[in-house]
Amino acid sequence: MRKVSISQLVEGLREIPDEEFHCDPVYQFLSDNPVDIDSLAKYFFWSEDFYTRNLVYKDERFELMAICWNRGQVSRVHNHADQMCWMMAVEGKLRGQNFAVDQIDESKGYCKLVETDTFDLSDCLSAKVELEEPIHQILNLPEFDEKAVSVHIYSKPFDTCLSYCTDTDTFKEVPLYYTSVDGKLCDGVNL
Repeated sequence: MRKVSISQLVEGLREIPDEEFHCDPVYQFLSDNPVDIDSLAKYFFWSEDFYTRNLVYKDERFELMAICWNRGQVSRVHNHADQMCWMMAVEGKLRGQNFAVDQIDESKGYCKLVETDTFDLSDCLSAKVELEEPIHQILNLPEFDEKAVSVHIYSKPFDTCLSYCTDTDTFKEVPLYYTSVDGKLCDGVNL
């Protein structure tokens, strides 16, 4: 299958009409347009301490990031603030773990989660986060034994999300930050 540059992917996403910019059409578009890894190189920033969130494109309808994962790095268990999400691993392999809410008391910040299904991302295969079960975690498992790069699209952009701690059965809203924007490290970021 032919691969497209990241700029071609962005342009193709921008051309999808608003009424079609939802789960299945965007998922199909991503499945039909795997990204050429070399076109993302300027967005690669790596940290030994955390995965990096590198903004490639953002408008009022969606944002697109290249996320760089060192071996063994994982995201927090989180949601996407009621927004749609699609992703693909363009290098390496990642595992997604979905969760369902078993019990919740929002007034106390209490939320007991149960693991549901898992999915693997590799070889530019696309995945989508279902709005019906939006809580998940992305993991670059040590046994995968390699770095990974994933492309994530969020519609609409958001700057906070809920983060869940499965050890304490708690959750809270947390701010989100970029490591880089358009290939340049953000102020205050030390890698």
